[in-house]
Amino acid sequence: MRGGSRYIPFLFIILVISCGLSTLAGAWEWVPSDEELRKYRKSWNPFSHGPLLHTAVDVQPKGQYLLRPFIFSQIGEHSFDNRFQFVTERKSGPTHLYSVQEPSLEFAYGITDHIQLGVTTSLQSFWSRENGRNDTDTGPGDTSLAIKYRPIVQDPDSWRPSVTFFNHMVIPTGKWLGTSKPPGGFAPIGRFPATRFGEVGFTEGAMVRKNFQPFRIQAGVFYTYAAPGSEGKETTYTGDLVNTRVAFEHILDDTRGFGYGVELVTLHGLTWRADGHEINRGQKSGFSIIGLEPTIQWRFGDTPFVAAAGVLFTIAGQNASESIYPNLSIFYYWSETGKVLMR
Repeated sequence: MRGGSRYIPFLFIILVISCGLSTLAGAWEWVPSDEELRKYRKSWNPFSHGPLLHTAVDVQPKGQYLLRPFIFSQIGEHSFDNRFQFVTERKSGPTHLYSVQEPSLEFAYGITDHIQLGVTTSLQSFWSRENGRNDTDTGPGDTSLAIKYRPIVQDPDSWRPSVTFFNHMVIPTGKWLGTSKPPGGFAPIGRFPATRFGEVGFTEGAMVRKNFQPFRIQAGVFYTYAAPGSEGKETTYTGDLVNTRVAFEHILDDTRGFGYGVELVTLHGLTWRADGHEINRGQKSGFSIIGLEPTIQWRFGDTPFVAAAGVLFTIAGQNASESIYPNLSIFYYWSETGKVLMR
């Protein structure tokens, strides 16, 4: 498609083809059976929610809703240069950035027991100092739409994990409504998915999750493609992104959903695009960031409210900002049946 502005989120096509081939091969069916779901729902899975930075592998049951206010902040005063470095080698960056999403608001609904629809939007504030110049703005952030499809649910009596496919589109409502772009224009590593502010972006991914009482483990890999943009009469092209996440939870109190977790996050800016166009904006030589976040999670008594909090630390990177990211989420569940299920 070189020379055109059309695009195809090709990883979605690859995933669909893979699903079809697997189905024809008899590896799994398009949806788990009712018996598999009943068996999973009777297994150990305390009413709590973690991790913060990784979209849940499980989906909302049919007719169940989720509302999640998510406050995410960034404090960045250092950076990594053009070679891969650990945080001990960081340098004072040319840009100091302080930002907060206040809050990011996520809504999700279980269309079926295997498909979930989600919508997220936010307000965004930032203050920055770059080359002696101060800049600040507050306004609407981007809006995203997501569909999750879980064709495999984990078997508590074997090593089989849950598997979920993730399809996501970002709409630049912040740009349309006049919100200024933060320095670098890049959403931080902890935001999911990690798209650039003001761009139409498509993310495709695959996730797995497995419970081993008293632990829960999940991981995912995601590819993000940004549609061509424009500056004046010039068409702009930024590099695609690869985001990986691994999370570990240890539940200490089942009834209160109290526990702690650790999340490992990586984000890589690529030197190519899926549509073949040459990159003319952003980090043309690519970048990499590795972050680690300790978290805690708990339930508010015998209610459908659960919460989680953590601080993401950048531990290594290349051509990227070295920042810390305090964040807090509150999850509220309700169901058309009146009974809330923990996925």
